[in-house]
Amino acid sequence: MLDSIISTVQMGQVGIRSVLDTSVRTDLRKALQSQLREYDTIETQAHSIASSRGWELREVNPAVRKMADMMTKARLSYGKINSKVAAMMIQGNTRGMIIGLKDMHQCEHVDDEVSGLFQKLLDTETANIRQMQGFL
Repeated sequence: MLDSIISTVQMGQVGIRSVLDTSVRTDLRKALQSQLREYDTIETQAHSIASSRGWELREVNPAVRKMADMMTKARLSYGKINSKVAAMMIQGNTRGMIIGLKDMHQCEHVDDEVSGLFQKLLDTETANIRQMQGFL
């Protein structure tokens, strides 16, 4: 389950960092920076849990990161940037929630600490979606 959390937050970080390089509205930029800090916090907590238990977590493949970055930048090369960024963030958060819920339902046992962190991620993604709706 922690691998799923790490994968979700790292892909979120890649997506946000990719769009922060573009010219977006100041309020949208601030919202994205706040979301990035939240993902950073969750990632740190996941690594802390894994470290305390002697677990190794799989990081997102650098090639996957690069492809995601390139695709994001290509999608933003024309049109209304701010609403496209918001739509892409909503899609990414929704995809992360779906994948995370599927992974959670496949786990036979998830302890309270990991479950709590997963719930924090779901809550974060739900809040991110609500926040981005105003930028569509």
